[in-house]
Amino acid sequence: MAEEKEVLLTKEGLDKLEAELEYLKSVRREEVAERIKQAIAFGDISENSEYEDAKNEQAFIEGRIITLEKTLKNARLMEDEEIRTDVVSLGSKVTLKEMKSGREIHVTLVSSVESKLKDGKISNESPVGKAVMGKKVNSIVTVDAPAGPIKYKIIKVER
Repeated sequence: MAEEKEVLLTKEGLDKLEAELEYLKSVRREEVAERIKQAIAFGDISENSEYEDAKNEQAFIEGRIITLEKTLKNARLMEDEEIRTDVVSLGSKVTLKEMKSGREIHVTLVSSVESKLKDGKISNESPVGKAVMGKKVNSIVTVDAPAGPIKYKIIKVER
């Protein structure tokens, strides 16, 4: 069996995953079980779309629970002192300046399981994440985007 890959998480990321797991196990599981019971009470389940929907949702929830448990089993909390400020590393808060427009963007590099673009958390495995990892302030990186290459200058790296 392949060895499981360690997942580095921030405290916030770990808390969110644990809260989601707890919610799915304690609330969503019960809600779906109740929906299944009600659908069965309607009689013939062979043509009961409510029953089918509930069973599909149950399968999705159980799959997500397994995924979360596996992630948390392999999770290691990233300590603040591990986050470097001399170069971009996992956990770094990075200010980037897009060279063409001059627009600044602020991102935090996190593992793929806790990335959420709308919150400014990008994966170290994303094109921008890969381009800036290990680079220093004032470095210029090029990211291959569908619309063509984009150049960024690293303005600031902090914890």
